[in-house]
Amino acid sequence: MAGRINDEDVKAVRDAVPIDAVVSEYLQLRNAGGGNLKGLCPFHDEKSPSFQVSPSKGLFHCFGCQEGGDTITFVMKVDHLTFSESVERLAAQAGITLRYEEGGYNPAHQRGERIRLVEAHKAAARFYTEQLDTSPEADTGRAFLAERGFDQAAAAHFGVGYSPQGWDHLTRHLRGKGFTDKELVLSGLAQEGRRGPIDRFRGRLMWPIRDIGGEVVGFGARKLYESDNGPKYLNTPDTAIYRKSQVLYGIDLAKKDIAKSSRAVVVEGYTDVMACHLAGITTAIATCGTAFGGDHIKILRRLLMDNGSARVIFTFDGDAAGQKAALRAFEDDQKFAAETYIAIAPDGMDPCELRLAKGDEAVADLVEPRTPLFEFALRQIVLRYDLETPAGRAAALDEAAPVVARIKNSGAQHEVAVQLAGMLGILDTQFVVKRVAQLARWARERGGAGPAPAAGRPQQAYAAPQAPTGGGPALTLRNPVFATERELLKLALQRPELVSPAFDAYGMDEFTAPPYAAVRQAVMDAGGAEFGVQDPQEYLVRVRDAAPDDTVRAMVTELAVEAILRKTVDETYAGDQLVMVRRRAVDRRIRDVQGSLSRLSTGGDPAQLAAVQNELWVLQQYGQALRERGAEAL
Repeated sequence: MAGRINDEDVKAVRDAVPIDAVVSEYLQLRNAGGGNLKGLCPFHDEKSPSFQVSPSKGLFHCFGCQEGGDTITFVMKVDHLTFSESVERLAAQAGITLRYEEGGYNPAHQRGERIRLVEAHKAAARFYTEQLDTSPEADTGRAFLAERGFDQAAAAHFGVGYSPQGWDHLTRHLRGKGFTDKELVLSGLAQEGRRGPIDRFRGRLMWPIRDIGGEVVGFGARKLYESDNGPKYLNTPDTAIYRKSQVLYGIDLAKKDIAKSSRAVVVEGYTDVMACHLAGITTAIATCGTAFGGDHIKILRRLLMDNGSARVIFTFDGDAAGQKAALRAFEDDQKFAAETYIAIAPDGMDPCELRLAKGDEAVADLVEPRTPLFEFALRQIVLRYDLETPAGRAAALDEAAPVVARIKNSGAQHEVAVQLAGMLGILDTQFVVKRVAQLARWARERGGAGPAPAAGRPQQAYAAPQAPTGGGPALTLRNPVFATERELLKLALQRPELVSPAFDAYGMDEFTAPPYAAVRQAVMDAGGAEFGVQDPQEYLVRVRDAAPDDTVRAMVTELAVEAILRKTVDETYAGDQLVMVRRRAVDRRIRDVQGSLSRLSTGGDPAQLAAVQNELWVLQQYGQALRERGAEAL
């Protein structure tokens, strides 16, 4: 086993890689105010962005699902890596050489399994591209690309390669790079043969499939020879780093333009993606041997940010299979806040064929939105019925009305319902409109499809969140006591210079919400707010490390990222929060002492009674000073 990574190196990695740069590889971020950024959470489905990133603090937090942490935590969660694997990946990006407490530097074979599988794919991608560039055997592959209008530069841009026809060319090459037979089989690059591992891909044109972060995680392989008895396209099997239902070919190249333009073009194949990008449609992506589904939608929604004007255009072949694929895509249409469209060339050509026959302009023209996906779905339904008969029109309405009811925009829904009546030849337009409206209302009532929330509408982040630790009252900010305690803790984590040193004299019992008391203890254990003034970045790391469990740690992250309620945050505002929390603590103590005094007045020890009376007088004087002098009395 590899040794523990040196703490100084972990800190160096955390400081060297900006969290916003890492997160923006996976989702679109936009300004949230106060120096923070926001986007759609990659860890749960949501309509409005509740995922916030604080570049200055190096932290993220989702106010919807409560996931949070630093850069390393984000990589661990989003890519399902161990702590060591995440640090190793980030260290590689930053060019930092890691030291290990046991055994010095970490030799390659000791790295985490996922890192090893990614490295194997990276080495395989280089091997395949070298074969396509230099091997005489690859003439067939080069000819295949040339026939489709792709030159050597295009192949290089997309990393296209060639796998030799022999049994174990890649296997022997990767063994020479230090990879074990077990790693080659686990990666899907090799499979077990009668005499050991053999290459999975042989005599094929190879497209590297990259995840959204740009790492090669699999391959799509196209048959070139008649002697090959395998399928036309062969993909990497599901592995620890590759799930075909969770990857989109070309997403690494398209993600920035998708986020910038709020538009994505979904095509059917690798060569279609290439043709679109070369024609200037740099938002094109494709699935990898599977239907477009829910996991693909999640990837796109994080980039599109559900901003209302976002568009997703599907291009499908004009044959029956293409029409079926389009209807299948429409089944998931309501999961998008974006508007969805379909583009089918009049002569049924795919983008690759269209570019070859008519040039780049024809491809660009093809993907300009023309037909909404719901309209295409309606026409396909209507074509199946005999509209010359009352029974046929009624049956078509029964199938088509629920489709119209799923249209997200209520105004468009009414307009399309009127169009549907015309398509069916039903003269009573209001009958169709009322039928659609009724279905839409039923769907909303049972939590099904219905008009989506307006894009960008802020969610009420803390309507009634529950206390993250056992015991204590429900943690709701409608309670002004909890709201003030929360605000003071946010100041202590985000602006410690404004509350130090007074805050460090506050006891845990001054925080009535158990989660907040636990955070107060973590701040104390980390050296107090005063340490935060000296080293703000390390301070937050220490506070999170001092948290007793993941629940409190999540609360620390949440409070460190959540915006402070006042736009102008100064010593006066911080003093107000300090005073309010202290005054309420004093008032609670006064009530307790008054209760003791009442009990002692009925026959208690005179000396004890005098001591309690004195304490009550001191507390009352202190409370009066806080009310009159504010922060000066602390």
